[in-house]
Amino acid sequence: MSYIGNQPAESYASFEKQVFTIVNSQTAYTLTHAVTNENDIRLVVNNVVQEPGSGKAYTAANTTLTLSAALVNGTDEMYCVYLGRALQTVNPPNASVGLSQLSATGTKDATTFLRGDNTFASAGGDNTPAFSARPNAVQAIANDTLTKVSFQTEDFDTDNAFASDKFTVPSGKAGKYYFEATFLINSATDKQFAGYIYKNGSRIFYSIGKEQTGGGSATSATATASVILDLAVGDYIEFYIYQDTGSSKNTFDTYTKFQGFKLI
Repeated sequence: MSYIGNQPAESYASFEKQVFTIVNSQTAYTLTHAVTNENDIRLVVNNVVQEPGSGKAYTAANTTLTLSAALVNGTDEMYCVYLGRALQTVNPPNASVGLSQLSATGTKDATTFLRGDNTFASAGGDNTPAFSARPNAVQAIANDTLTKVSFQTEDFDTDNAFASDKFTVPSGKAGKYYFEATFLINSATDKQFAGYIYKNGSRIFYSIGKEQTGGGSATSATATASVILDLAVGDYIEFYIYQDTGSSKNTFDTYTKFQGFKLI
């Protein structure tokens, strides 16, 4: 294929310099590389940059450089730098691209890598959003009633996705999640206790409580409900407790917890 001016480079080309041997009374010199016009080179005579153009210091076309006045051998020095040639590069040289040339977000360090979406991420991915919440006081659980558990204290909440006693999938965070909820409640013998995980206001999973005995009679019950769910943005998860001892019972805030995280 034919080209007008320089042939497109197949690899990176830095600004190239050509030093000329001065010939007395000569105004035409041969360029190492073809150029479109004089603006493709910067001509320097005796360490002074010359002005390009017709009626100025020089003109150039193809491989011919034409001076407006001849130089003297042994007295004058002349070289040019190929500007247009460097503009036709396709691949940068080794170590020429740093963080300042990238638009990548995140933190570059020994524990992260650059992903295809131009962000730095920890190796293996991040299990976020992630949260862990617990009550800061006992909560009364009414008899024969599903009661939503309140969690006033957050041990952590990476994406601020846990609020009003529920976890809500944030924008851009759809996917598979693991949830676990545990409670301990004062109980009585031969009664039912259960922890329920709710999705968007509906029961989807539960775990029956196990009584803990002390002094020959049941004094408390505990249960742990865990589940993996495929969630969309805006889906929300809550935790409820049911008991039918015949009267209201209190949770033990120290042993009640709700937590979860997004699977990689």
